Amino acid sequence: MSLLGGIRPPIAVLSVLLLALAGITALTLGRVGHDRVPEAVRTSQQHFAEDGAIALRASVDEGVTDLTRTAQLFSAGDPVPADAVLDKIGNVYQKWTGTAVVEIQSGKLLAARGENVPLTAIDRSRLADENGLAPRMVRLQNGETRLLSFALLNWKGRPQQLLVASSNLKFPGISLGEFRSIAVIDQTGTVLSSDGIPEPEQVLTDLQRDEVKESNRQLKAFAKAAAGKAKQHPVKSKEPGSGGFLGVSGSLSGDRYMGERSVAGYATLASPQPGEPTVATGLGLTVVAMVKVAEDPAVTASPVFGLAAAAALLLIGGLTVALLLGTVQRPLIRLFLESRRLTRGDLARPVTVPRRGEAARIGAALERLRHQLLGESPRPAAPARRRFGARALLAVAGILLLVWAGPLLLLLNRAGDTVVVPQQMVNDQRERTDTVSDRVRRALNEGHADLMSVASLIGDRTKPSQMAEVLEATMNEHLRYESLYVLDAHGDVLARAGHGPHNDQGEGPSAEPIRVLDDKGKKPVIVGTAELPGREGAAVVGEFRIDFLNSLLKRPGLGDVRVVDAHRRVIGGNSGYLAFHRLPGERLDELVEGTNQKVGMSPRPSGVLFRDGRDIQIAAAAPFVGGGAAESLGWTVVSWQPAFGLAIPEYSLQNRTVLAGLLGITAAAACLGWLHIIVVRPLRDLARQAEELADGDRKTVLFPRHHDEVGAVARSLELIRQQVQSQRKRDGGARTPAGAGRN
Repeated sequence: MSLLGGIRPPIAVLSVLLLALAGITALTLGRVGHDRVPEAVRTSQQHFAEDGAIALRASVDEGVTDLTRTAQLFSAGDPVPADAVLDKIGNVYQKWTGTAVVEIQSGKLLAARGENVPLTAIDRSRLADENGLAPRMVRLQNGETRLLSFALLNWKGRPQQLLVASSNLKFPGISLGEFRSIAVIDQTGTVLSSDGIPEPEQVLTDLQRDEVKESNRQLKAFAKAAAGKAKQHPVKSKEPGSGGFLGVSGSLSGDRYMGERSVAGYATLASPQPGEPTVATGLGLTVVAMVKVAEDPAVTASPVFGLAAAAALLLIGGLTVALLLGTVQRPLIRLFLESRRLTRGDLARPVTVPRRGEAARIGAALERLRHQLLGESPRPAAPARRRFGARALLAVAGILLLVWAGPLLLLLNRAGDTVVVPQQMVNDQRERTDTVSDRVRRALNEGHADLMSVASLIGDRTKPSQMAEVLEATMNEHLRYESLYVLDAHGDVLARAGHGPHNDQGEGPSAEPIRVLDDKGKKPVIVGTAELPGREGAAVVGEFRIDFLNSLLKRPGLGDVRVVDAHRRVIGGNSGYLAFHRLPGERLDELVEGTNQKVGMSPRPSGVLFRDGRDIQIAAAAPFVGGGAAESLGWTVVSWQPAFGLAIPEYSLQNRTVLAGLLGITAAAACLGWLHIIVVRPLRDLARQAEELADGDRKTVLFPRHHDEVGAVARSLELIRQQVQSQRKRDGGARTPAGAGRN
């Protein structure tokens, strides 16, 4: 018999699958949704830490790039005093806490701005090494950490100078809300900087002081745990196929304190592209975000449903397997044995005929063939018993399994309109949307600051080749621009880099620092303008890539994200959208309008939970606030996502219940379909051929389709056909039996 064919393997596989499914059902459905802190909240903290890591990495890399490019552009021109260098840098950028220019050979401080730069930590003898100019972290006496960035100023005929910039490791534009703290840690788990937790001396009551101390203790514990997990390989730290954040990230649960449990997310600083490390990723930093979440005391673990569903499956599965064994497998095996007996010449005993179906038809045909082999007159065929064949038995078996799987798939554990969405999820949606909004605003502000820096460094350069050189250098350093060009007061292009300008109407430079040039095309054209000092209205113009803007919006766990202008028209998004069209739904329009028009206060981010029957949606809106050239745009970032996609207990239980039903239907369809194709269809054809053979058809050769029980019965019938035909020839061509050749 074939190992993969026949009647036994499908039934055996079905039995194993049903047993496995019963075990899975008992283990999973009994445990779903009983954590007092939902998985969705923990995952949200992981995404929050990833947002912080991305913002910090971008800030550090942007600072190093700006410092290096500025020094290179200064070095390409005429020598200028150290004070002039720092003044121009300070006028354009406000990202550094302190700057200084040092003469490398003598170590003399030539100029300084802002807080004192820890110059004693600089080893001037190693600046010529390959990594001599790499940024480094310095611990100050007050316990704070500073990141030092370096760049060289080279002019012919002058001693080489070192441009130093000091910055803290604070997070730019991260919205923490009221109860969250965030920290930067090194590879040993030491907290380098933190936000969100006040100093114990800043609180008034003993209770508050105890809470602050507990928060600090929890944060340090999370920092140590996150530092250990951050040493994993990014690929091994995630589930296969999860994708998303390129670095190591995850969530941690802490101790319970006064009815609240601390939950944290952690994320290492990862490069934006796989396999392309940056300056920031080489620092070995990790971000830890912690929040206190109120536990639900009403939630208790109860495996009753899972055990009941598993017990029902065992009962129904047992009946199904017993039905298949008793009505399909055993009759077929009995036919196989009876047919083998007849081929060996044992004709004394009558054939044991099964009760119903194709097996009964074949058994009756074998009994008639036994009489013919004995030389008796052919007997007429008995009334066919075809009303309840093997196909009907398979259908009954499928219905039995569907009785278990159907309610799981369609009826049980349905999450209704009373689903409890944790308030923390709404808060996280609001704060993360605010963080994305600030990130987009800062990116546009950085772009405009770069244009101002380019305009300042072009200075008195009048040759197009000289201006184009500066523009090309800026294009190579930053990927945010689609084109850079210099316009005179009449709108003529004096020099350009990148794609051709969209400003083909001969208009002069705009007085607006950032604007949308084309609001009727298929793609928004976002333009930044910085006037050239002393050039009678000439300006440097940069057109931002819309893909650069959209890439800032692509964050997991936020759903659909859109940037809308002051008229609530879509400018950009993280998924498919139509530019300058309205938001999908009046509720989102009203959310944006209400966020920007709060009475008696400045615009602030808003989060809301929309309920429409079972359709539950979390949405948030955050306007541009915080200053800079981009704030005048009046843009707002909007995000929304359906609640059923979150790991909330009710939805998790519903999803796993549906999954159990799908697995049950799949197992039934696969095994019963296998049984129908391999056994039932050949058995039906064999029953017809056996009846035709018993009726006198001696010419049709019976070929087995498979090497299994049905094939063995077919081979036995073929041998019987040959024996009957040989007996007929020996008898000298006896009269044709009644009904010969009948189909």
